[in-house]
Amino acid sequence: MKILCGLGNPEKEYDGTRHNVGFRFLDTFAALHEFPKFAAKGKSLVSEKTLEFVPHATAGQAGHKEKILLVKPQTFMNLSGEAVQEILQFYKLPLTDLLVIYDDVDLPLGVVRYRQKGSAGTHNGMRSIVETIASIDFPRLRIGIESRGAFEGSAPAQMDLTSFVLAPFLKAELPVLEEATAEAIKETEKWIFG
Repeated sequence: MKILCGLGNPEKEYDGTRHNVGFRFLDTFAALHEFPKFAAKGKSLVSEKTLEFVPHATAGQAGHKEKILLVKPQTFMNLSGEAVQEILQFYKLPLTDLLVIYDDVDLPLGVVRYRQKGSAGTHNGMRSIVETIASIDFPRLRIGIESRGAFEGSAPAQMDLTSFVLAPFLKAELPVLEEATAEAIKETEKWIFG
């Protein structure tokens, strides 16, 4: 089993905000692969499905199957570690089977970066996970959201960080975000199936 954990804040007021890129990614991934509706499980919303990858679509060839658990922590961003720890303990999985997907204000909008391990950087959700599970040895996929002053009509360059990450994406930013999400999905599928 592989766990895809997207970070975000659970209440409606945060839908569509930059800080909820992880939730947005999971919604797109779930729709693409026809996952069942998310349901409550402990401190998270989850959806589960077995995916199959058939290399080169060879007729009659057996594919590689992998059970995938999509996880949206419902603890609010700063306590994401509680939900992640609960899921890891329930399924008794190693950290190498966890991929955390989240927004990164240290990357320009649309840039996608995969890393097998590393520090939490400036992200409070990742800090919570690293502190709670006491490890940096798990894969993560960062989706860049920094666009202050980069687009006409975008957030002003001097906008404070909290206001920026909790603001919704602008219409002009959405095509860039959609391209990044598509790239992130490809990276995730590579991670799942090797």
